[in-house]
Amino acid sequence: MAFRGSTTIRERIFACLPYLLPLLDGLRFGGFLFNLFPPLRFILIPLAPLAIIYTLPLASLVIFFALFLLVVRNENISHFIRFNAMQAILVDIILILCQFILPVLSSAGSRFFLEVISNFVFLGVAAVFVYAVFQSLRGRYAEIPTLSEAVYMQVR
Repeated sequence: MAFRGSTTIRERIFACLPYLLPLLDGLRFGGFLFNLFPPLRFILIPLAPLAIIYTLPLASLVIFFALFLLVVRNENISHFIRFNAMQAILVDIILILCQFILPVLSSAGSRFFLEVISNFVFLGVAAVFVYAVFQSLRGRYAEIPTLSEAVYMQVR
């Protein structure tokens, strides 16, 4: 989608930050991939301080609700930031659902099946993160089919 208005550099940076939530949640799915390719762990070094905070009890839940209540529902914040925050929240909800469904699927299948699905989920989250951050830094809305439509219904 084209611009709804001009965005400042500050708004673009703030629009990128919520995507750290699904990225941090998605790291648990990348364990098999990180064991298979150890040099990939160097990518995680900048995320280490955030990952430590994120492992505190209920930290992810507090961040989740803080984003929704303080950012998405705040009309004083620009639409661009609220859109990206809501989209990051919906990606995180999809990851939470994957967390519940994956153990059920893995009990019915083999270890190979579990690894393939986990790697697929992680690479999908990583791709969404890179795409959304790139688009946000350009000042454009990151259009993810079906997901963005749900976000537009939530964010006015």
